[in-house]
Amino acid sequence: MSDAAAPQPTRYVRPGGLTDKVFNRLVAAATRAGLSVWGSRVLAVRGRKSGEWRTTPVNLLAHGGERYLVAPRGHTQWVRNIRVAGGGELRLGRRVEEFRAAELADADKPEVLRAYLKRWKFEVGVFFDGVGPDASDAELLRIAPGYPVFRVLPAR
Repeated sequence: MSDAAAPQPTRYVRPGGLTDKVFNRLVAAATRAGLSVWGSRVLAVRGRKSGEWRTTPVNLLAHGGERYLVAPRGHTQWVRNIRVAGGGELRLGRRVEEFRAAELADADKPEVLRAYLKRWKFEVGVFFDGVGPDASDAELLRIAPGYPVFRVLPAR
């Protein structure tokens, strides 16, 4: 593929469609009630401008003894907020886990993206433009700039 086809670091896919909005709301409601749907959590991060808590459902990936948050829609508001805040909270029912976030360099993403796609391709595959868990490391590295990944670390 040519470099022109490579995702840009500002890649962002807006939420849309009835299914998307309904699905996200259902997952968020179940997670708030304490029921994790395939590893779901409600991510809470302080807004970078308002300072108010912002929440969104996310898939928490456990891989290789570490935990990760992957942004399949790209450089979303939660991604921008977590970069400024340096962390946030993962919520499941009444359980609240404070955490710090360390963003991965693009070169470190292929293995995590592959694991994420193996686990949730049925749900998020549409955001990966045909790239799946069987893609080569080179292909995953090519798309890496458009998919922020954060390692979840214990709060200080």
